[in-house]
Amino acid sequence: MPENATEVTAAGIARLAGVGRAAVSNWRRRHADFPRPVGGTAASPSFALADVEQWLRDQGKLAEVPLRERVWQEVAGHPAGAAQALVHTGCALLLVRDRPTVWLELTAASDERMADALPHAVDHVLTARLGPDTPSGTPGPVRSTPPGTVRTPRTADSAAPGSTASGSTTFDSTTPDSTRPGSTATGSTTPGSTTFDSTATGSTSPGPAVVHPANPPVAPGVHRTRAVRTPTAQALLPSVPLLRAAAQLAAGIGAGQTFEFLLGRHLDANPRQFTLTPPHLAELMADLAEPPKDAGRPAPDRPLRSVLDPAAGTGALLRAVAGPAALYAQEADAGLAALTALRLALGADGTHGSPPSPGADGTHSSPPSLAVRTGDSLRADAFARLATDTVLCHPPFNDRNWGHDELAYDPRWEYGFPARVESELAWVQHALARLRDGGTAVLLMPPAAASRRSGRRIRADLLRRGALRAVIALPAGAAPPYGIPLHLWVLRRPTPGVRPGPDLLLADTAGLAASAGEAGGKAAGGGRDRLDWPVVRAAVLDAWRDRADVPDVSRVVPVVELLDDDVDLAPARYLPRPTPGGDACGLGEVRERLAETLRLTTRLTPPPATPAVPAHRPRTTVGELARGGALSLHTGNAAPGGQGPVLTEHDVLTGADPAGTPLTDPAGTPPTGHEAPGAAPDDPVVLEPGDVVVPVLGGGTVVRVVGEREAGAALGRNLQLLRPDPAALDPWFLAGFLRGTANNRQASSYASTAARLDARRLHLPRMSLAEQRRYGERFRELAAFEEALRTAERLGGVLVQGMYDGLTDGTVTPA
Repeated sequence: MPENATEVTAAGIARLAGVGRAAVSNWRRRHADFPRPVGGTAASPSFALADVEQWLRDQGKLAEVPLRERVWQEVAGHPAGAAQALVHTGCALLLVRDRPTVWLELTAASDERMADALPHAVDHVLTARLGPDTPSGTPGPVRSTPPGTVRTPRTADSAAPGSTASGSTTFDSTTPDSTRPGSTATGSTTPGSTTFDSTATGSTSPGPAVVHPANPPVAPGVHRTRAVRTPTAQALLPSVPLLRAAAQLAAGIGAGQTFEFLLGRHLDANPRQFTLTPPHLAELMADLAEPPKDAGRPAPDRPLRSVLDPAAGTGALLRAVAGPAALYAQEADAGLAALTALRLALGADGTHGSPPSPGADGTHSSPPSLAVRTGDSLRADAFARLATDTVLCHPPFNDRNWGHDELAYDPRWEYGFPARVESELAWVQHALARLRDGGTAVLLMPPAAASRRSGRRIRADLLRRGALRAVIALPAGAAPPYGIPLHLWVLRRPTPGVRPGPDLLLADTAGLAASAGEAGGKAAGGGRDRLDWPVVRAAVLDAWRDRADVPDVSRVVPVVELLDDDVDLAPARYLPRPTPGGDACGLGEVRERLAETLRLTTRLTPPPATPAVPAHRPRTTVGELARGGALSLHTGNAAPGGQGPVLTEHDVLTGADPAGTPLTDPAGTPPTGHEAPGAAPDDPVVLEPGDVVVPVLGGGTVVRVVGEREAGAALGRNLQLLRPDPAALDPWFLAGFLRGTANNRQASSYASTAARLDARRLHLPRMSLAEQRRYGERFRELAAFEEALRTAERLGGVLVQGMYDGLTDGTVTPA
């Protein structure tokens, strides 16, 4: 095997061939010519990808490896690890997008020559997008800067003697505000290479950064290098085949989408290593921080908006920022910081900061409007002299080792020194310290931060000075940890001379999630897979923008009412959750609906069962039917939070409907199969009427037939879909026989904590289509009876709890 050849595990082989891991184990035992392991361990061996592909083709088990899958397998099997492979791939994709002519010239050479030439070309595009790779360590002498001035570029023609060559750009700390990047004043920028004055204040962070006089000098040891270092030729040589394949994929779907696909696979493969911010939540936080559309000045005179995320993670919050903006990010993990920098650079496409100016060879050259640094923002702040318009942050929760001992006298603690257990309040004050006067910060917070007694003095000072403007409770399941309802804190840095706001907006959306769940047949209380984000988003944004009292959703509370001994800012304390069913009239309506449902249940009750001698019919399996073309099998891969509704495992188990707008084309038809846009292994499986959905886990006997209500939704994870040919199989006949207890037992494999169902092993009797439809009609009636029972149970629970609450709070009398 060639040195540094791509390797693949048994799980990767299963994904390539579209089978389970058990099938791969069987192949290894039954076929003597199966490729031998070349690495890994005895428990988890790895194989040469090229040998595996050839064996699968020889056996007729693989016609052609999809390009996406091939690229991912090369990333996953990279000798330097998947994270390093992603960094190399991101650098190459940036070069493909920004300097396509240069990339084509490089790919014409051999792998060795290409690896030798890549570092110089990669360094060029990294410098253009992320700034120069300056040395790390203690910064040089710092030039004093008057308060309120801006470090802005001036052309070399107007610089002092000995400055950079003509056509380059340096930063001058005394240039007026009107000429900073993003404005249209004369001399703001000039095309050409970009350099930074290493002695200028805050030279590590380009863009429209106001120097705040209260900030200390940059601390020694702060990382001043960009997050992505230029890889060496030796390191790039094993990656050249991967880079060529990634560029080929990018030609079809774009460089940004290629990197998103590969990074998404990497994050899915290592779920416990990363704390992710769901896309819908990131968009909501960005919208809450959005400045007014007409900021009092015409668009040409408006400065470029600057946004900072001091705990950037995977960059989800900065990716959600709409419109031109200068982005600043800091992440403690060096590897993750590099991936985030590349993700933001590839996702920008010129939308953040000044649009790149293309040269004759396709080269883009402009001052970088994206700065990503590595380091702990609390201990070693890389943007210590930055004052931005917006801060978005999803900080780590419950961190006892946040720097309490060494940061006791830090000037950021304007509102009080946080206790060791109040790391979240340290992040709140850090965010406020990095805002310009009047700037907005939005932080995701644990609910305990609003109530812990150890933080009451800081909360009180935030209220007195008008820094805290809103506390918004989200439904449980909005973000990890999914079991608790997290809060959003909206803050504004007080402006000197402006009277603080006299009130605080408190909002609670947990009741909205419960109401949406009741309307859709879902369990109350929300949850990770069953949040109706459009409803939650609309309620939060309306409450924030209108700043008005909305029954059961929001309330504007005077600050004086909050300044008691506890300073408890939990919205639930001031917005009691409504009684299930509402008042006495509402409970009467619930009772009528329950009575009607019980009458329907009585009508749908099956007739007495007729005894019969067990029939011995010829049988077949789902796998045989799939091979014969009578049905097709699909595996769900969609996760809630993306575009359109998703039918989740919870929905199947509880009979709930997927929420959201169906994924339909302009003609109103759901895209399916190869007609779906960009049909590829990771495109969602879109439901059609007549599909049969079976959960993979749990060992139960739940099966769902897709109707018009579910059509157009995507198939969620841990679900299998059977799409029968109507000319050969009746869907209700198929679903009914799949629910048999004995059938499920023989098709399930059992682990220590769960059972896994292999749909291919499920049995079906061989019957004519007419006979199938006779059984199918009976199975359909049983499904309707089951749905009526489920509805009666839910309405009964609402009525009982509503009566308990009404009797105890006095809104209902016992008579």
